[in-house]
Formats: sequence, structure tokens, C-alpha cells
Amino acid sequence: MDLPSPWVTRFAHLIPGGGSVLDVACGSGRHLRWLAARGFAVTGVDRDAQALAECRGLGELIEADLESGPWPLGDRRFDAVIVTHYLWRDNLAQVVSAVAPGGVLIYETFAAGNARYGRPSNPQFLLRPGELLDAARDLHVLAYEDGLLDAPLRRVQRIAAIRPVPGIDEPGHHRLVA
Repeated sequence: MDLPSPWVTRFAHLIPGGGSVLDVACGSGRHLRWLAARGFAVTGVDRDAQALAECRGLGELIEADLESGPWPLGDRRFDAVIVTHYLWRDNLAQVVSAVAPGGVLIYETFAAGNARYGRPSNPQFLLRPGELLDAARDLHVLAYEDGLLDAPLRRVQRIAAIRPVPGIDEPGHHRLVA
């Protein structure tokens, strides 16, 4: 079984205890399993029915093709939205909008230049420079990285950002973990 992304585990402490978590393009559920085991109410969405079957019993599972149909979650909001190794630009705004006030976006995927190291290599699935920062412009960015990761070597962008609670949040009061 795949381990959760270190980026996700590093920032999961920002999710309110028992909070709701959406895992976009969840696959066979590596993050759903890890988060459900920590008491979060998880929702996973993926187009692969077989992969979702491996997640049965973890939480709410939604079979939907994010690339050819409408956004399947309407205007629902979550205490955390997790995305790893997935990009579909047509839904990027909906992904960010699904973060509730006080909630966190934890996103990590491949970036332009990754073709030099392997797949994906199609620019359609690679973030352009600063694209993730731009998508999260209405959130308070706690961490952002754009560069190379090892094992296997790949080019990524990743962000952890909080949607402020109007009238309550002030920048910089969220606890960071090294």
C-alpha cells in the first residue's frame, strides 16, 4: 500500500479535528485511509470504480469523471481539500472554491519541466510557473514549493494554504511544522 505524501502529512495538522476532507482524484485511497484513521470524515472522488472499490468503508465515495462531466460536488465546502498528482485546469477554480472558511488546501502535482524526468510530459497535465499560487490567490499561503523532488526525480509545485475566516483570521497565526 502506498504511503501518504509527505506534503500531505506535513500539513494535515491544519485540518480541524474531526473535520471534513475532500480527496480529489483519490485513486485507491492512500490519503483517504491515512486521514480516516486519524478521525477525519473523508470524501473521495475518482473516475475509476475499481480504485474506489478499494476505499469502500472509509467514507463517502463519488465516482465521477472530473474531466468530462460537471464538477460533481456542487457548492459543497470542506475543512480540507487534498490533491496529489492530478491537474485538470477546467476544475482548478472549483477545487480551490471547495475549501471552507478556515479550511486548508493541500495540493501537490507535476510542473512544467517534468518531461525531462518522465511522465507526465504533456503540458496539459503540468502546472505552469506560478499557476498554483495564482489559483490560490484568495487564500493565505503558508507554504509553496516549485522544484525537483527525488525518488523518483520529478518536477513539482505544491502549496498549503488556508481560506481565511472573514473578520477572524489574521495572516501568520497558523502553526507551521518543520
